[in-house]
Amino acid sequence: MVFFSSCRVSSPKLCGSVIFVTKKQQQCVITIANRCITSKAMREGLPPVDKPPPFPYKEKRYNFFRALFDPTTSRLDENSKLIVVEGPPAAGKGVLAKELADDLGMAYFPSPTVAENYINDYGYDVRQLDDQLPESCKSYDENDFLKDPMRLNGSKAARFQLSKLALRYKCYLEALAHILNTGQGVVMDRSPYSDLVYITAMAEVGIVSKNVYNYYHSVRNNALFALWRPHLVIYLDVPIAETKRKIEARNRPYEKDSKMATPEYLQSLVDSYKKDFLKDISTHAEVLVYDWTKPANTEIVVEDIERVNFDQYGVYDAKMKDWRCYDKWDWNNNRQVFTHSQHYLLAHLNVPPVRCPEIVISGTDNKILETVMEEAPGNKYAKGFNAEMGDKGILFKLS
Repeated sequence: MVFFSSCRVSSPKLCGSVIFVTKKQQQCVITIANRCITSKAMREGLPPVDKPPPFPYKEKRYNFFRALFDPTTSRLDENSKLIVVEGPPAAGKGVLAKELADDLGMAYFPSPTVAENYINDYGYDVRQLDDQLPESCKSYDENDFLKDPMRLNGSKAARFQLSKLALRYKCYLEALAHILNTGQGVVMDRSPYSDLVYITAMAEVGIVSKNVYNYYHSVRNNALFALWRPHLVIYLDVPIAETKRKIEARNRPYEKDSKMATPEYLQSLVDSYKKDFLKDISTHAEVLVYDWTKPANTEIVVEDIERVNFDQYGVYDAKMKDWRCYDKWDWNNNRQVFTHSQHYLLAHLNVPPVRCPEIVISGTDNKILETVMEEAPGNKYAKGFNAEMGDKGILFKLS
């Protein structure tokens, strides 16, 4: 793992396999490491690269016949990378990720929320139906978690964190599909790989049991093998006291007075980030760690990213292993799986909680939930097949 300091890059020096250089020396580095990511500013004035336009993978299916004329490798270039920005709450991950995506010409994927998941395809908020549901089935989003993490002895928090893992897993699949179908890189705010730090902190402060902690890891281990780890992880290191100050400054409902904002919880979170997540991911991806007590200029981070040579590893190196395919058909097959078989990959998250009964909703409560949700506006049939919501031409639709 390599630590970068945003305020110390002033003279060339060697640190492991990464060279720190000044801005004046940047042009030399880029010409040598021509497989480095390049920003939009660095590409100005250069002739446009001739490659296929983005494939409309959300409207059309990428199948064998299309693959004959549209090989995945034809649209990939040095910027077809997956970057993840990580850090404690209120560190500024979303702001940095969005600015990096803009400077690098990449797509920005924000961190998904449980609250968004309660809005169905027709814009109806199913949380309005809570008064018809038993306590175990009522909605429980981010604000509820901050306000009352111990609801139902922590079982709601346990199911909440498993839902967060599933949402991040799905978002990550969409990021992989975007890269392989368009050739455009992606910058994400958090990932399913780092989600374990939250269940670890929750277990250490007593919100969830050790049993829940073990079950979470069985789900995680059963699902993450199917993904490709990111090319680059950027971690924003912020002291606990500064994190607490930033949480109070942004003044979100219930957050500053929550058990999730105590020094004990935040310390457990940071410790798990460094001991569990960064230690493991650094064997597979490049890692940049910044002292983000005072946020630095995004341009400095962009310059550091441009110096990382992702193409320096061989076929036997663990780093970038996930992104090395045997041939063009291996690329095409993986593209098809990440794009059109997401439901099969998401099924890996469905590990029966045989030894974790505290997160199980009873059959009686589940039956009530199904009945109430089926009667919600727009929930009876799939999107496009609900006449009461204004959908037309239903008899002529095939899918």
